[in-house]
Amino acid sequence: MGVHVLPEELAKGWSLSFADLEFVNAKPVGTRLGLAAQLKFFAAFGYFATTVGDIPDEAASYLAEQLGVGSSALLGYEFSGRSGRRHCAEILRHLGIRRMRRADRATLEIWIATELCPCGMAAAAMLEDVFLWCRDHRIFAPSRKEMDRLVRAQRQHFVDTFLERVSDSLRLETIAQMEASLADPDGVTGFHTIKADPGAATLENMLSLADQLVFIKTLHLPMEVLSGVGKHWIDQIVRRVGAEKASEMRRHSAQRQLAFYAVFLMVRQAQIIDGMIDLLVETVHKIGVRSKRKVVAGIAKDIEKVYGKEQLLVDIAGAAIERPDGVVCDVIFPVAGQDKLAAIIKEYRTKGTLERRVYAVMRGSYANHYRRILPKLLSALEFRSNNAVHRPVLEALEWIKLAFDTGCRVAPRGAVPIDGVIPAKWRTAIIGKDARINRISYELCVLSQLRDRIRAKEIWVVGADRYRNPDDDLPTDFESRRSAYYDALNLTPDARAFTRQIRAELERELRLLNAELPRNDKVRILWRGENRISITPFQPLPEPQGLQSLKGEIGRRWPMTELLDVLKETALDTGFLDTFETSATRVALSRSDLDRRLILCLYGLGTNAGLKRVAAGCPDVSYEELLHVGRRFIHRDALEAACGCVVNQTLAVRNTAIWGEAGTACASDSKKFGAWDGNMMTEWHVRYGGRGVMIYWHVEKGSTCIFSQLKRCSSSEVASTIKGVLRHCTDIEIQRQYVDSHGQSTIGFAFCHLLGFELAPRLKAVSRQKLALPHGGLRAELPSGEIASNRLEDQESSALALHLLQNCLVYVNTRMMQAVLVETTWAGRLAAEDYRGLTPLIYSHVNPYGRFDLDLERRIDFRRKAA
Repeated sequence: MGVHVLPEELAKGWSLSFADLEFVNAKPVGTRLGLAAQLKFFAAFGYFATTVGDIPDEAASYLAEQLGVGSSALLGYEFSGRSGRRHCAEILRHLGIRRMRRADRATLEIWIATELCPCGMAAAAMLEDVFLWCRDHRIFAPSRKEMDRLVRAQRQHFVDTFLERVSDSLRLETIAQMEASLADPDGVTGFHTIKADPGAATLENMLSLADQLVFIKTLHLPMEVLSGVGKHWIDQIVRRVGAEKASEMRRHSAQRQLAFYAVFLMVRQAQIIDGMIDLLVETVHKIGVRSKRKVVAGIAKDIEKVYGKEQLLVDIAGAAIERPDGVVCDVIFPVAGQDKLAAIIKEYRTKGTLERRVYAVMRGSYANHYRRILPKLLSALEFRSNNAVHRPVLEALEWIKLAFDTGCRVAPRGAVPIDGVIPAKWRTAIIGKDARINRISYELCVLSQLRDRIRAKEIWVVGADRYRNPDDDLPTDFESRRSAYYDALNLTPDARAFTRQIRAELERELRLLNAELPRNDKVRILWRGENRISITPFQPLPEPQGLQSLKGEIGRRWPMTELLDVLKETALDTGFLDTFETSATRVALSRSDLDRRLILCLYGLGTNAGLKRVAAGCPDVSYEELLHVGRRFIHRDALEAACGCVVNQTLAVRNTAIWGEAGTACASDSKKFGAWDGNMMTEWHVRYGGRGVMIYWHVEKGSTCIFSQLKRCSSSEVASTIKGVLRHCTDIEIQRQYVDSHGQSTIGFAFCHLLGFELAPRLKAVSRQKLALPHGGLRAELPSGEIASNRLEDQESSALALHLLQNCLVYVNTRMMQAVLVETTWAGRLAAEDYRGLTPLIYSHVNPYGRFDLDLERRIDFRRKAA
């Protein structure tokens, strides 16, 4: 039916008082449950239910139990009939609610403008809060449509006022520069150039970003105007500007045009700084990796060129062993001549150690090509640190900045920071015999150290977003509410008490493992060799016959179900299209046309067919129309909300007798997809080969994907694991997370424990794992697809659209399977092993190809019987 109510909320919000029981029992028995449902629904939400579907199932059963009637009595109640309207009026009198007056409306408008609008809530959420405000003030709000108009009018007034304030804060010089950027959109600092993604890690891209950042900083934009505005408004404006061309921007009035562009540039400044840091980190890494690869290849080539060097070493060793007391000239020189040994020594001293040779190649690559970016980098970015330990790196950056002005090429040893800047392995290569330091070598060393500290957030960048001050990541009231935050995580602020608890828990688990091992015939402890843990692998079970029959029956009842129909049916059933709101101020399309184009856009993105191919298969929709809807409505936050909506509805329609309870466990893993490589996300995958990106999936027990995210091939999966558990927008509560070997680490275990859920990895190298002991005394007691875009936003949208399409398939298959299994003839055919292997991730009955005939009136008949 309606929304779900938690058990602890039933007693608080849906219990009938003595006065309520007296009021309800005065009515005929057949209408008592409906009247009670309307009474408590209004008390909970501030407005009346219009259909029986609005009443939560749990609440209906709880009210029926209090009244001593069956919950089926609610089905016969007329919510919109004459008696239902009369009951609503009686409920208002019973609760002491009065009609809204003009003064009440004015007060409500002020409250919306001052309390709700600055937060940037969605219109639907604001409308719910408005009804609750009216309820709390004993006021009956007018119709939902009228309140919706009031909310949207206040939202628009807030946006107009904000844009006017931004426009009035701009200086004349700033306005002239912004107008020039819009007039020449493809120039160095043009509108289209600034909107583009940073691209791959090349010198040209870094120089271009530096020019863009300098341009934005010279505008002196009024950053303070963003402080009193919610993030939702800023994101909406940024999405709108990002979806428009320069010609479309020029269609706005001068005031709105400049305000839109100014807000976009304020946000874009932080994104450009992040992009510059990404390119810096990737470039320094690329210099080191390529240099080492070149040196190693040269060493291998030298070994092949000097044939017999290994055999010469064997001959020398053999001669020395045979005559250990002999003289070198009598024992060694006959085997390897003095000239050959001298040549080998000279070759080694010339080439140096591996680290020296690698550094020499790195220095050449940096000095001849990449060094041009350093002056612009240091002038455009401001680095800081909250830890005095890393102050030498910042001082080294300041010295380099001054050196560009003075032009010095070398520096004495005491003139620049060395400790904490130059690693011991590079000191002999950087510090000369005369105790002087070459400036170019020193610059490369400082950049390498800067990269490591930025990645660890030991050094942060002023004005950045992802690389901002780590202290800003804490809640603003953390110091005043520190105890409350610790209590929310079930943690103690006492470090010693915390470690004692960890030790006790570790000892308890080790003793439990020691007690259970003898009874487990699949696990053995070995007492010799490198691998000490032996696990007998499980044999895969064949697919049960009942599941094969069930799949065949679904294929016979719903043959060749169009994938587009699967997406459409889920959209109409769950209403997830409501999560896609325009970034503009109004929508001119009708609801049916908008829904149709949204479904076609999502289908094109999710299947990677593309909007052009979808438009070619739909004669009544053009590519430009689909592109307009995609740019205005489809973005990451909306796609994540749509995925969460489908997941929650799938959990709601599940028959627990067939699928069991939802549970609290989740599994996650990544999948490689090919992608264009002109961006920072795409990398070469060492294991699977080819360039691409990884999509990291979180899947619950019933095969429903609850969260997905885009990641690089080389990035750690531990952070992705934790992010999915914390940020999935579904009703599932995850208490245990299953991962493979790449999704776990020692730090990962620690963070998962602090955050209150278990990490359960599949350890590939389990035979070499070691157990940690809480104290030394315990040792004696225990035995020892390619994404066709370079824009990160487009790649994320494609991945999330695929996630949404997969969840739609799970939703429709769940309903199809339940429609079959509720029949008595089929319920008895499946054994226990069939139910264990039951999954809605089947697609043999689905046709992903063909024309894109989308009819919103044609529905899938889930009650279809076998022919």
